[in-house]
Amino acid sequence: MFLLMAIWPSLFTTYDLRFNDLSKARQSPSGEHWFGTDVQGQDIYTRVVYGARASILVGVLATFGVLVLGSFLGLLAGYVGGLVDTLISRLGDIFFAIPLILAAVVTMQMISARTVYTVVLVLAIFSWPQIARIARSSAISARNEEFVDASRSLGSSRLRTLFTHVLPNSLGPVIVISTISLGVFIVTEATLSYLGIGLPSTAVSWGIDIAAGQQLLREGQPILFYPAAALAITVLVFMMLGDVLRDALDPKARTR
Repeated sequence: MFLLMAIWPSLFTTYDLRFNDLSKARQSPSGEHWFGTDVQGQDIYTRVVYGARASILVGVLATFGVLVLGSFLGLLAGYVGGLVDTLISRLGDIFFAIPLILAAVVTMQMISARTVYTVVLVLAIFSWPQIARIARSSAISARNEEFVDASRSLGSSRLRTLFTHVLPNSLGPVIVISTISLGVFIVTEATLSYLGIGLPSTAVSWGIDIAAGQQLLREGQPILFYPAAALAITVLVFMMLGDVLRDALDPKARTR
């Protein structure tokens, strides 16, 4: 449902974000405006619906970037071994020691033109070591299997063996962790936007709406609870999706 909301928000609301009716500013929840209206007369429910697009887009793209980068480096390190493994592992330790939020805050402050793609790039750069470690462990286990020896004996190159045999047998745990990380990236984007260093203020994001609603909370208007609830539910369902995928891809875990 949240993915459909991000792709096609007009299915869930008929209001236009470009329309502001100041005569209806700060209205309480009603049949016309389910969550009420903000200081500019915009429908809060509509902003919550459209806010899913930016947050989920950042989460999906960042997860895809981390999955590609981390999986490639981890599989390369685990399968090749030796000096390559040492260099990639030590590089991963350096990035792994840097807190994601701190690194994102410092980096985003140095970027003037902030967009969805700059946020995605920053998150992917500082989040790949976790996936790389899991992919490396899976590659080390897979490279000693008989099907890898059979592929080598048939004359397959190391690169072809890596992508045709080692990679498919290492994707299970990587996909599970990536799905769980998606929720983390959504929270990180909302945090950066809340601090004013994520998406620009003209964008529609749950983090931006939470920051705007905080200023009105002292006046008795609980506007921030609606985007905050949407953010919490979205992260929860993606975490649960990761648990389901773990059970589906790991029968032993399901049995336990």
